[in-house]
Amino acid sequence: MDSLSTPEVSRVLARIYHEADSTDPAVFDHIIAEIDRTGGPKSAQYWAKELDRAYMPVAPDVGRFLYMLTRARRPRLIVEFGTSFGISAIHLASALRDNGAGRLIATELNPIKAAKARENLRSTGLADLVELREGDALQTLRHGLDAGIDMVLLDGWKEIYLPVLQLLEPHLGPGALVIADDTTVYPESVTPYLEYVRKEDSGYLSVAIPLDDGLELSFCTGAARPRSDKAS
Repeated sequence: MDSLSTPEVSRVLARIYHEADSTDPAVFDHIIAEIDRTGGPKSAQYWAKELDRAYMPVAPDVGRFLYMLTRARRPRLIVEFGTSFGISAIHLASALRDNGAGRLIATELNPIKAAKARENLRSTGLADLVELREGDALQTLRHGLDAGIDMVLLDGWKEIYLPVLQLLEPHLGPGALVIADDTTVYPESVTPYLEYVRKEDSGYLSVAIPLDDGLELSFCTGAARPRSDKAS
């Protein structure tokens, strides 16, 4: 039996998905109504506050895809940007448990979500495989990565996918995998990132994966572009 199928993990996943189905539609209905009422673009602070209660989980088939990638790649270290309530972390950590090795460094800006993610990971018995760093990922991921990163999941604030990747790039070796979520529902926000990983001299082979809200799977070839092209 794989870890995803154990009663401890499957019950927690079913509960979180049920909570997300019950909560997220009302959150987004409220946001849409507020935008219609006030008009105009909203600030990052507005979105952060309004999405405090939103689960925004990876879809079940995306979770299974992440599990399978992890089983196949057998990473020693995975970094996740944007943990939310922990569904993707549970899928990744389940695969690490079944591989018998590896660890996950997860990040979450929102302290309420970080606390719930820790609780959910404890409930699945997977917390020992996960280090959850709370705060701005552009700060929390500046240390403790010298051993090298084998997989990255980008599923946080879409506008900083590229800065987060560029921060992590010195720790990516040949064969590292980078998965970016929500590439079709936020096209304007993720365009700089997609242009970067798809460019011929980027050091990546990259392909769109048509699952749920779109994934971009990038394979690090080791021939990365000069460091001067990266964000400071």
